[in-house]
Amino acid sequence: MATSDEKPADQPDAANKVGGRPTRDKPEVRPGAVDPSARPVGKQAQAAARVAEEEAKKAAAAAAAAPAASGRPLAPTASPAATVAPAADGTPRAVRVDHTPESAPADVAATAAQAAQPVFAQPIKKRPGPIALVTIGLILAVLAIVVILAYFLVAVGPELTVIGGVLALIPLAIVLFGVWFIDRWEPEPRSGLIFAFLWGAGVAVLLALVVDYNVSEQIAAGGGATNKTILMQVVVQAPIVEEIAKGLGVLLIFIVGRRFFDGPVDGIVYATTVAGGFAFTENIQYFAVSIAEAGGLDGTVGETFFVRGILAPFSHVMFTCCTGLMIGLAARKGSILLSIGAFIVGVIPAILLHMLWNGALFVVYDFYGYYLIVQVPLFAIAVAIVLLLRRSEAKMTKRHLSEYAAAGWLNEQEVEMVGTPAGRRQARTWAKKHGLKPVMKEFIRDATHLAFTRNRIVTGRDMIGSQKDEQVLLYQVSESRRVLAASQPRQAAVTAERAPVQTPGA
Repeated sequence: MATSDEKPADQPDAANKVGGRPTRDKPEVRPGAVDPSARPVGKQAQAAARVAEEEAKKAAAAAAAAPAASGRPLAPTASPAATVAPAADGTPRAVRVDHTPESAPADVAATAAQAAQPVFAQPIKKRPGPIALVTIGLILAVLAIVVILAYFLVAVGPELTVIGGVLALIPLAIVLFGVWFIDRWEPEPRSGLIFAFLWGAGVAVLLALVVDYNVSEQIAAGGGATNKTILMQVVVQAPIVEEIAKGLGVLLIFIVGRRFFDGPVDGIVYATTVAGGFAFTENIQYFAVSIAEAGGLDGTVGETFFVRGILAPFSHVMFTCCTGLMIGLAARKGSILLSIGAFIVGVIPAILLHMLWNGALFVVYDFYGYYLIVQVPLFAIAVAIVLLLRRSEAKMTKRHLSEYAAAGWLNEQEVEMVGTPAGRRQARTWAKKHGLKPVMKEFIRDATHLAFTRNRIVTGRDMIGSQKDEQVLLYQVSESRRVLAASQPRQAAVTAERAPVQTPGA
């Protein structure tokens, strides 16, 4: 799914620079430091060059093996890793494609025979995106946020806008922590997350404000607002407009960034980020208006903050995640048309849940009782779904990495360590203790990206270039593994025993 944030080297000979560099005396490597010669220089460019080198070797071997008498030009031969066999009879289309990983070159297979670091041999102790996307997001969001900011300054004034913004940071921090927790296994590109937040905080809010203003104007032209029209605005109009606006952001992310949008977990991550941005801007208005109506900070303002900022920071998240989940399920097929249908299907429960939440404010007398009986169980169900989906991702990662280990690219002990949550915790703890945290983080990241890329291939989504990504990632993983194996672990400090203190007269 996710692509490397590392900028590709634009020099054509980036992979050959190391050989052409003047030699110098090798500096002494301090304990705990990474050997400078082991650091990857343009790792992505090196991997691409290695792929080209291997392809050239195969073409040369095929040419040498061809009959000398044949005067026909040789047809280009595909790499084994780039060859996808048709699925067996009876297999649904785009569900499973037979694809055997290419055997690792001899030098890579030889190094993979031994674990890169001792931590991979230890038993596991279990315990109880693209710059273009950011550019589009910035252009749309900056314009939208300028308009919204101007609206806030006119409607509530600069002082209340600042106070409301400070208060709104607290529920936003809670939501962003939730995004980090969900997205830990295979993190999304920062560009995609930035776009999602800006869409929610700017574009979606502006769309909702424009529709609400036009509806209010129509109501005023028809004789003014009544309790019935206010109820229709809050319970019907707001949920429909807001959920469509937020869901469109998730759909746009999928359409533009299909190469790093892999499944339902990704859909939930982006939906959570969009909804968090929307709630942040909306909370600024709610808190500012509450302070203005109360004439200062009082109990009413405190209750508004408690309900929106502490009890329900995930209310918008829970609604929009219905849309994100359905788009994520459609993402497994890679079809834009199917994702549009999934958006339409997913936005319906999102709107209904939003209506249920807003409508309760009008008909429920004991709000806290309603919250405990209805909203808490709904939130618990949502959390359970997320945990099950994350567990499924972990199993998929381990399964595909095992296939690469069988082809000689990895060590089975490394697969067990990188492919399980408990193994990753243990590997990261060991790496942090021995001064190798950045190296281990890179190895885990590259291996995870490789597993997700293979999953796109075997589920029939190679129309987005996954096989080429696989070729490059295979060599990126082997390079990350080489750096890890060449790194010198720093020995953990041993606490010296203190001699007993002799008290005077003892």
